Amino acid sequence: MPLRYLIKQILMPPGILLILLLLGFCLRRRYPRFSVTCFVLGFAGFWLLSLPLGVEWGARLLERQPALAQAQWAGLAQRAEAIVILGAGRERGDPAWDGDQPGLMAHERLRYAARLAKASGLPVLTSGGLHYGSPPSEAQIMAQSLSEDYQVTVRWQEGRSRTTWENARFSAALLREAGVRRVVLVTQAQHMPRALWSFEHNGLEVVPAPMGFIGVDNARPFAGWLPEAKAFWQSSQLLNEALGLLGYRLFYR
Repeated sequence: MPLRYLIKQILMPPGILLILLLLGFCLRRRYPRFSVTCFVLGFAGFWLLSLPLGVEWGARLLERQPALAQAQWAGLAQRAEAIVILGAGRERGDPAWDGDQPGLMAHERLRYAARLAKASGLPVLTSGGLHYGSPPSEAQIMAQSLSEDYQVTVRWQEGRSRTTWENARFSAALLREAGVRRVVLVTQAQHMPRALWSFEHNGLEVVPAPMGFIGVDNARPFAGWLPEAKAFWQSSQLLNEALGLLGYRLFYR
């Protein structure tokens, strides 16, 4: 796990961009042309990934599944047998809550899934393992939040998974034991292509319930051409999803 984490941080922004800038500085005398290339690539990468307009365009390529219309929520019980919510990290040891809390994206998923559960009456499964090996599991944290914040009881907790593929694999095993084959899958719209592919390849019929769309009009001054820190984070998430989807199709069959 530490090695995988280290490699990912090096190869993904901002790690790879910082390495390019460092190479551009260190090699400026010995290899001036190569150093200029590294610097330009590093600088351009930071700038492009920081543009809200780039986020908008990039998200539209990944957010292919349409949102469920609110008129469809009550009818989900005729199309599926359970709701599955995928974990999205946690905030560790928040003093205000005297413990770990779901991450920001996880909170968005929980709020949406709670609405779907109350409208449809479907049982809920939370999926997410230990965060860097430290308990409690994301599934447990999400289940507690659903109960305390939204008065929704979680029937199943899948607390072993570390990746989206394992979310699907372990959740499918739990649900098959309960006789469940059709699920409503809740996750961010940008993450839905990889999650949908994983769950379908683990034998489940899936009703996609994407939320958190960011491929919409950015509504920023100057049409989103000015760099923003939030846009850089969102662009990194989009890049991670694009590479993850490609990698899953290559390595998982």
